Amino acid sequence: MSDLPFAQRLFARDVRWALGHALPRLATDRAARQGDLHGQLVALSRSPRPHGDTADVERRLMDRIRAEGPVHRGRFGFVTASHPAVREVLSSNDFRTGVLPVITGPLGRLAAWAGADAPVGPLKPPSLLVTEPPDHTRYRKLVTRVFSVRAVEQLRTRAEEIAEELLDDLQRRPPGTDDVDLVSAYCGLLPVTVIAEILGVPHAERHRVLRFGTGAAPSLDFGLPRRRFLTVERSLRDFDAWLAQHIERIRRQPGANLLSQLVTARDDDGRGLTDTELRATAGLVLAAGFETTVNLLGNGIALLDRHPDQRAALHDDPALWPNAVDEMLRFDPPVFLTGRAATRDTSIGGRPVPRGALVTLLLAGANRDASLFADPHRFDVTRPNAKEHLSFSGGRHYCLGAALARMEAEVGLQALHRRFPHLTLHPGARRRTTRILRGYVHLPARLGTPVPV
Repeated sequence: MSDLPFAQRLFARDVRWALGHALPRLATDRAARQGDLHGQLVALSRSPRPHGDTADVERRLMDRIRAEGPVHRGRFGFVTASHPAVREVLSSNDFRTGVLPVITGPLGRLAAWAGADAPVGPLKPPSLLVTEPPDHTRYRKLVTRVFSVRAVEQLRTRAEEIAEELLDDLQRRPPGTDDVDLVSAYCGLLPVTVIAEILGVPHAERHRVLRFGTGAAPSLDFGLPRRRFLTVERSLRDFDAWLAQHIERIRRQPGANLLSQLVTARDDDGRGLTDTELRATAGLVLAAGFETTVNLLGNGIALLDRHPDQRAALHDDPALWPNAVDEMLRFDPPVFLTGRAATRDTSIGGRPVPRGALVTLLLAGANRDASLFADPHRFDVTRPNAKEHLSFSGGRHYCLGAALARMEAEVGLQALHRRFPHLTLHPGARRRTTRILRGYVHLPARLGTPVPV
């Protein structure tokens, strides 16, 4: 709980919304009307048009940005959809996550004061997303071992069991009621159950954790309407309070799970994580451990429904599933973009970039770069270099849970289509309205006749 008086907390919250959302939204909308490509791409994410139309316009905008060269200078910074340029920035020490302090004077001091009262979240230190070495190295080292390829493969059998249990539940639905929302009944439950077991979350708490994650997902975006911003901050505070209680339970009754290891872990100097570091790290691992995988599962189901020839190829050759998951990640990534700030005067692809400049890295655009991917706008589960996508970012901030997400998607999608080979989607699927996290909030389907197990 903040130490500020109640009235000051309300004022600080309004300052955060004004500087982080209201003013940037006004500025980008104005830039979009004036023809700025980056502004148009941001404004498009708030468009109410159908997803298919939005995706086509979005793709054309990213193609235009890429045609400008390795990096395009927009009204508010730089943006790139070039695969080589995005990869270069992600691996460069000349760039860091977060935003360098660019507001000075009284307004800058006001922004810093208001930001100090913000809830613990993915874009506030000590989150792994916005910290850099040496802190980032220390935090990441403590959690890396549970997400290694070897550790994830040891989880595969349990993930397969969970998937089959969820499919059994779907199959036990009363006759004539095989219509189901796959996001709430399957795509959300599989990854949240896996990550909850990794972090020692009681079974009864898992729906609550899923609700926290859904409520906090827009925290990665800017330009939020005030009501949604308030909902996000409330979700983050509720999540942080729940985490504090959960960590105390773990301290009293440690088990064979990652959070128990984090509570007792010490680095070479004998230092452990502070309470704030522990909540930030555990919260990010917990939320990121299922949020992106929910999107990956839903996106994959929708892609296979729209491309029955690719679904048939997987039916004929199940060995293609790992590559198919990478092609899903390339074609419709769960994370649309990321950002970096230049820590010194530098360059991208030979183009000068000044210190403090913000660079928006369009991961989805890099994944459609024709210089690397032949016929990039075609979904092809046999694509030989599908794994070269950048959907898991890169460099020191490469996604910690990449191996886990791949495994869960492979297990979950293969099990679903094996059990329900006649699965079809209904009209009425709804995409999430978040700008950075991309997926489905509602995916209505008819399961069809199951295959006996």
